[in-house]
Amino acid sequence: MKYIQGENIFEKFFNQRESLIQQFKKGDITKKEYIEESYYYIKRMNIKPFRQVDNFNKAIFNYQYYNMMAKYCYLKAKEIRKYDKHPEIHKEYLDKVNNYYHKKDKTTLKAVELLDFYDVEVYYIKVTSSHLKDNLFEIIFKNHKDVILHSQSQWLLERFKDEGVFIDGVRKSLIENYINQRY
Repeated sequence: MKYIQGENIFEKFFNQRESLIQQFKKGDITKKEYIEESYYYIKRMNIKPFRQVDNFNKAIFNYQYYNMMAKYCYLKAKEIRKYDKHPEIHKEYLDKVNNYYHKKDKTTLKAVELLDFYDVEVYYIKVTSSHLKDNLFEIIFKNHKDVILHSQSQWLLERFKDEGVFIDGVRKSLIENYINQRY
């Protein structure tokens, strides 16, 4: 991991993320602004995901990186589609979205595997989006209360079911306001 003026980029990344989360919770920024600011921070700091993920913190860092890149590309795809001028660029952004989400899901599995599926719970969450209903599930870690992951991946869900960490039923998300706000 890179160091800048004695500071670990890993720590700076999570501090910046927490600052943006607090601004979102207070209503100072929208979900769209949260995504844009996170993306610009990643670009400004020239942050890249870890190639070798050998501990939980690296896995969560990579999850956040891929998740934010996917959300930003989705935002751009929506903007391009709105003006209906460049369908090929729209498709390129959607391909990037799918690629980043796939990498995010692989990283999610790695994080859970690093904990040997111990103290992990997975369940569907209540959502206002008809597209996400019965598709979006939440992954929580009993020993890492501040880590809340999400996915729609069926292959990942099947793995969680096979490992016995999926809980039937639908629950309220631990970050319901963020999940249900459109951008």
